[in-house]
Amino acid sequence: MDIHEYQAKSLLAEFGVPIPMGGLAYSPEQATYRATEIGGGAWVVKAQVHTGGRGKAGGIRMCSSEREVWEAADDLLGSRIVTDQTGDRGRGVFRLYIEQTVDIDREIYLGFVLDRSTERIMLVASAAGGMEIEEIIDKSPESLIRVVIEPAVGLQAFQAREVAFALGIDSGVVAEASNLLVACYRAFRELDATMVEINPLVITDAGRMLALDAKMTFDDNALFKHQKVSELRDKSQEDPREMRANDRGLSYVGLDGDIGCIINGAGLAMATMDMIKHSGGKPANFLDIGGGASPERV
Repeated sequence: MDIHEYQAKSLLAEFGVPIPMGGLAYSPEQATYRATEIGGGAWVVKAQVHTGGRGKAGGIRMCSSEREVWEAADDLLGSRIVTDQTGDRGRGVFRLYIEQTVDIDREIYLGFVLDRSTERIMLVASAAGGMEIEEIIDKSPESLIRVVIEPAVGLQAFQAREVAFALGIDSGVVAEASNLLVACYRAFRELDATMVEINPLVITDAGRMLALDAKMTFDDNALFKHQKVSELRDKSQEDPREMRANDRGLSYVGLDGDIGCIINGAGLAMATMDMIKHSGGKPANFLDIGGGASPERV
């Protein structure tokens, strides 16, 4: 399950990750009120959608007056953000996050993911922050730092410090960076996440570290243990077909082809789609109704 940026920031803040001041808005008037609450003379209006690349798609607006905040909110609400990750339909914008601007000295990429090859949580970091991880791998692969975390002991403080030094973080900020890394790891483990990503993690001109953007995804099979997390689900951001299937206990993923697949068993489903592709066809979906499906379930 994916959640919005503001939700991820709120969860991470509970574990001690520092975030900029911000507030949620559902209307231009509320966006302006949030800007007044935050104070200052400049704000960022961010569309809350489940996709990366919002900035390039026009979903993040810099504003230097409350009037500009109102106009940005009015323009974004009800629009659709189209990125490489959303397909042509895009994702609807129904809520905004208004945030204070930050004077940035450095941007860093930080992520925690499940590494299936080692069956461990892996910390991934790069001094080339602000870019999508795919761009970093393509343009600056040498900048990537990877640390496989031993589950029996978790992320140790010395490992976090080593990562901070490897990123070239000033010695005066290393302790704060170390605490932040450990906090992110704790959030990952304790909330049964499958990904925690802060991009960019910034160091301000004043020497503070802040999570300027954040993403979290969670293991659907563990949501029953985390009611607070499960309540963050935003169905408006999901494929309605996948949502209906999920509500009926089915595993469904919509695809772009024209050959429908209803198959009992995930392994057989994957093999069937491979055969369709090998024969020149395109599957329209992945639909696993379960290995022990009864006639009634079919």
